[in-house]
Amino acid sequence: MIISTSATRCVTAPRSVVSADVPRPPSRNVDFFCAVVIVGLLSGVAGLATTIVLQHVEHLTYHYTFGSLLDGITGSSPVRQALGPMAGGTVVGAGWWLLRRRTEVPPLAGTITRHERVPRLTWSIDALLQVVLVGAGASLGREGAPRQFAAVLSDLGTGWLRRLSPGDREILLACAAGAGLGAVYAVPLAGTLFTLRILLNTWRLRPVGASLISSGLAVAIGSVMTHNEPELDWPRAESAYLLSVHGLALAPVAFVVGWVFNKVIAAARPAVAIRSWVLIPGLAAAGLLTGVCSHWWPELPGNGKSVLTVSLAAGMTLTSAAVILVLKPLLTAMFLRAGGAGGLLTPSLATGAAAGTVLVMLLNQAAGAHLHGPAMSLGAAAGVLAVTQGSPIWAAIFVWELARPPIRMLLAFAVTAVGAHTLNKILSRRRRPNPDQRVG
Repeated sequence: MIISTSATRCVTAPRSVVSADVPRPPSRNVDFFCAVVIVGLLSGVAGLATTIVLQHVEHLTYHYTFGSLLDGITGSSPVRQALGPMAGGTVVGAGWWLLRRRTEVPPLAGTITRHERVPRLTWSIDALLQVVLVGAGASLGREGAPRQFAAVLSDLGTGWLRRLSPGDREILLACAAGAGLGAVYAVPLAGTLFTLRILLNTWRLRPVGASLISSGLAVAIGSVMTHNEPELDWPRAESAYLLSVHGLALAPVAFVVGWVFNKVIAAARPAVAIRSWVLIPGLAAAGLLTGVCSHWWPELPGNGKSVLTVSLAAGMTLTSAAVILVLKPLLTAMFLRAGGAGGLLTPSLATGAAAGTVLVMLLNQAAGAHLHGPAMSLGAAAGVLAVTQGSPIWAAIFVWELARPPIRMLLAFAVTAVGAHTLNKILSRRRRPNPDQRVG
């Protein structure tokens, strides 16, 4: 299982472990504090390492030196656009075939909550293959690899602290996963909330303090690559109060897109991880199709940052936004169906941003409205992410930290995220069968 979560919700930890309020000797608290610092530093290193590998693979695939992935794709030849992702899929498919035929690759969330041994080598290889696949153009998120590698380094770096309890180690591994996310996207608050609300599902003081410290340290280390700059460039926006009203109207659209995204991903994901040689032609074919499509829509390859960037810059036509809205989740599903592994956060964000762009352009052109396109696009992205991850406040903060607009814009994102999440919960309750009406 991939944390993302990507569309699949992470397994929550048993409350008896993370919320147990028992007295601890001072020596254990000292060990725990030292471990938290180590986890934060090593998670930052994990974020740096995966980012460096990702950039090198992108440059190798599309043969460029400077600029963004979108610049590299648009500047490469049609042959390289098609064959680059196919070659990457072939190499990674062979790697996963060799890895999975020899050992299991357990899900990170389940391993944390069940206090199982961390498979350091297996997770490290799996994380490397994820980064290479995304760097070669696969329509998957890159956030799964740094979380996994951060957990590996943190487990290795804190293994000598023998006085840590199983509950402490659960908190530390969850902090590593959240801090790894924070490091690669320069989102310390979102990294903290990912640990607390999606992995541990707790507000206890011990994990709250640990996640704040570890995520902050990881982002500081990761700033060597991110330069503490937001992932996205935010243009000037209009009043947040008016945008909040628009955000409430946008919530049903975000809910529908998020619900469809979840259904597509659930249908595509294999029930059991693919272990046979078909991984190689499957991922190669998915890469080839992505590469061919990128000739007309160069925003499609990669985790989805290109779509978000172009949405904020108002650089998409109505036709291209509509095509990306359909193709982005389908290509993501194709890589998963072929046996690929990766995050789903940014693909769902990109799908939401495309949906918001389509809606804004339709209303502005057909109805003569004057809606702020970038704000509505990111608001829709936050709403879709809230549906796919089940945590609206985290989704709003994550999207806000990606662009760092004025703080008042957080309200607009939160309105859409909470509204879409509420609609999803209402639909889920209505679809749940009533036990009293079941036929015995």
